[in-house]
Amino acid sequence: MKKVTMAEVAKHANVSKSTVSQYLNKRYDYMSKKTKQRIEQAIRELGYQPNFVARSLKQKKTSTIGVIVANILHTFSTQIIRAIEDVCHESDYHVIVCNADDDPDKEKKYIQMLMAKQVDGLIVFPTGGNINLYQSMVKEKFPLVFVDRIVSGLSVDTVILDNEAAAKLAVNHFIEKGYERIGIVTTSLIHNLTPRVERITGFIKAMEEHQMPIRDDYVRGMEVHLIKEGLREMYALDQPPQAILAGNDLALMEILTYAKENKITIPGQLALIGIDEVSFANIYNPPLTTVKQPVFQMGKKAAELLFRKIENPDPSGESRVHRFEPELIERESC
Repeated sequence: MKKVTMAEVAKHANVSKSTVSQYLNKRYDYMSKKTKQRIEQAIRELGYQPNFVARSLKQKKTSTIGVIVANILHTFSTQIIRAIEDVCHESDYHVIVCNADDDPDKEKKYIQMLMAKQVDGLIVFPTGGNINLYQSMVKEKFPLVFVDRIVSGLSVDTVILDNEAAAKLAVNHFIEKGYERIGIVTTSLIHNLTPRVERITGFIKAMEEHQMPIRDDYVRGMEVHLIKEGLREMYALDQPPQAILAGNDLALMEILTYAKENKITIPGQLALIGIDEVSFANIYNPPLTTVKQPVFQMGKKAAELLFRKIENPDPSGESRVHRFEPELIERESC
């Protein structure tokens, strides 16, 4: 099937080729409504498809960005992606999403692939394992924004929750409800990932501020598949915790599953708060108290920061860590 050219569209619409080009690039300043309608009709009748490769070569941009998430299984990740995609759609940008599975080697391959495809910029939930690659991108002034995780020693704009404040909101709520034996369970701390470390730090600080005892066997960071075993150990103690803060949605799911399998009532035998507003929180029985991240504002901010870098690749001023405030959503699990 013969490919329709821009010149044929111009002839069909009785306008110049440059006018069609201006229309395709949304430069309507000096274009009448009737001219736009004729071009729209010509494109529709001829079935014209713009040559995006040729356009990107001419404009030296692809109108495409890459998003590399550390683990797409997290509710937070999918919600942030949706927010980023919404902003990109409004700006006529395409989004390529890659899932690194918290694997630095996989992340590196995706970065290299996206760079080879000449994306205009990257939003990355960094694994923290590709410091030299990040550094080279910063040195080359490639548009780059980090989300959810800080990489020490790198000057990159980063969008992240105030994780200590999130943990403190939960601990304060537990204490207001009269709980004393309070624990925290989160996923693995081996790689010192920012949100997990900061949430445990916030938990400890809040407990100390209230002069509450902190038991090491109530503070757990484990691989997801080991969380149930960790909970069994906690419930084998002479005094198991009365309340647990789930450090993220994956930890929350394991705690809920363990509680169901062992007929532990919530909140009767275990008060529970999860960081991250999961989709089933208000329909679970009982509805779950959570600490909500403002994910859509965070995703929007990440996209806006990246677009700013794309438009001005040599910005003045230092990169910043942009912190967002959490919100406690009180329901019936605590």
